[in-house]
Amino acid sequence: MTAATLITPGTDREHIVEGDNPLGLEGIEFIEYATAKPQALGQVLETMGFKPVARHRSREVLLYRQGGINVIVNAHAKGSPLSDKPVISAMALRVRDAATAYRRALERGAWGVPTHVEVMELNIPAIHGVGTSRIYFVDRHKQFSIYDVDFTPIPGVDQHPPATAGLHFFGIVQYIGNDRSEDWTEFYRELLGFSPLPAEQRFGILPKGRILCSPCPPASRFYIQLIEPEASVLDVEDDEGLHRIGLGSADVLATVAELSRRGVEFVSSPSVQTSERGALSKTWLGSVSFEIVHDQRG
Repeated sequence: MTAATLITPGTDREHIVEGDNPLGLEGIEFIEYATAKPQALGQVLETMGFKPVARHRSREVLLYRQGGINVIVNAHAKGSPLSDKPVISAMALRVRDAATAYRRALERGAWGVPTHVEVMELNIPAIHGVGTSRIYFVDRHKQFSIYDVDFTPIPGVDQHPPATAGLHFFGIVQYIGNDRSEDWTEFYRELLGFSPLPAEQRFGILPKGRILCSPCPPASRFYIQLIEPEASVLDVEDDEGLHRIGLGSADVLATVAELSRRGVEFVSSPSVQTSERGALSKTWLGSVSFEIVHDQRG
């Protein structure tokens, strides 16, 4: 296939090249939870090593961070009331040029999300993801970031706390309906340039489902794991959604030991056991869990 360069007159940004990475993806910028109980979720995140570092200027939104991992807790209700049970409501993807990535996603069939920007807020383009979730495109993630505009630093707090045991974003797990693997594989392949891994290539301790690899550079590459319900579970469309965050670690056992000292409990059952390959935290607040996956980048 011949690569075609998209040129935007008058821009000094790096051009996005059609091909293996059509939207110019460069990794995950943040994962967002929506909840009516932000303090309870905040306690969970702090147990996992995150620190609250900034507050949104006009909404009930907090930014938690450790190392290069950003998690946003959104308690700002818009229309319908939020659930007490936290839900992963969005993921933001780093791109070379947000406007171009958004336009290319629409051209490839994505549904855009109308934005309602208030004073002193950035217009961050987004498309619809699974369920009611959104996929944002962010190009301000280097010297000047989106948080410099939309958030106010919490006084006296280190804005860049180190990651616990070198943790970093590895990926995200998405639960899907019965016989929906091909549909969602096509969604991520056509819109974002993801590719499915061979069935024998697995990570961690939970080998279920299909793993899709992002087209990002190796240093920021991440994965989406699609998991269908067990054969005995009824297909409920509303159950489709982003389920948990995967965090990479170069030494899973050392990371588990450090998190255990902080009060994190891990699943131990006949089918799920902590090992050098990975570990799964127990579930908090009825919906929040984290998967630790062996990944040499750490």
